[in-house]
Amino acid sequence: MTGRQHGTPSDGTAEGIGAALERRGFTTRALRARAAVVGVALAVVAAGVGAFLVGNLSNAFGPGSVCEGAVSADALHDALGPGTVGEQKYGDGSLHSGTAFCTATVSYGVFGNERSVTVELRKDTGLSILADNADEAEARMFGASANGGAAGAAFDHRAWALLPEDCGSGLRVAVRSGGSDRPGARKLAGLAVSAANRVAMQRACGKAPMPAPRELSEAGKEHDLDRNAVCGLPGLTLAEAPGSTGLRETVTTATDPLWACRIHSTGDPTSSAAFTIGTEPRLLTVGAPKDEPGLGRARWVEPGEMVTTCHGKPAYFRMSWDGIQKLVPDSDETWKQFLTAGGRAIGCEPIV
Repeated sequence: MTGRQHGTPSDGTAEGIGAALERRGFTTRALRARAAVVGVALAVVAAGVGAFLVGNLSNAFGPGSVCEGAVSADALHDALGPGTVGEQKYGDGSLHSGTAFCTATVSYGVFGNERSVTVELRKDTGLSILADNADEAEARMFGASANGGAAGAAFDHRAWALLPEDCGSGLRVAVRSGGSDRPGARKLAGLAVSAANRVAMQRACGKAPMPAPRELSEAGKEHDLDRNAVCGLPGLTLAEAPGSTGLRETVTTATDPLWACRIHSTGDPTSSAAFTIGTEPRLLTVGAPKDEPGLGRARWVEPGEMVTTCHGKPAYFRMSWDGIQKLVPDSDETWKQFLTAGGRAIGCEPIV
């Protein structure tokens, strides 16, 4: 046979590596062995760095859910971004007891930066916990009829979602982002609904998972109050007290599952009033109406709060005042106006 004889591929590779090492000054067997050890060490370091980055920038080695299974890692990543998922529990008992809450965290980056959201299951027996939130009138609502059964409210920094219909009433999951993080109303609404679904699954209720909200109302905006149509309700009026300062109001742009109006004085920031209507039967677990006269078809359930029915379903009305009671010289008359105008706004048959 004539011409150049070819060795096996492994022979060629070995010769190539040997030549490369000779060009770099590794001319003896000892030097070449030392170079091989260094190469293996560098490969191990690179693999370790890669694993560290994967663990820090993703949840490759983290749990699939936290907070007693109420928060999935996928839903948390959708709301807060990628990273390693963790948790911190607070309070006594479990999340399901309503006496404890949990902070779900996402750690990311080589310096261990962290984003978080607090999760809790709330049990509501009255509108006060919702009505007395100063920013509730700025909420972006999502109603069950437009969102496959999902109902709640969302802000840039917090949200809540009711559990499915056959889980009972008065149960909602509330989430709140930590620090200065503001993931946005839509992301937090999705996280709240996801957690509500998982809590329902753990409680063996809820026929099918509720979808992430598609339709969120616009946030309410502050504007001057019209004393003849308070909160945008024609027929609901406030008196003009001598020496009183201007009033501003913020009203939700939707009525399902909740309609809320917040009024404050421009001259006295501590003076305020709130009108609230709960239209979703799942909102509250309310005891029997008090055995005392009400107004028309409405009955008292607690001070400042009444319940009636709208087309066979419960509807809740609440008024509260702080510092501007002088604008309501006759509370019974104001209640009649509110029940009439508010009932009309939510499509209810006459109440009084």
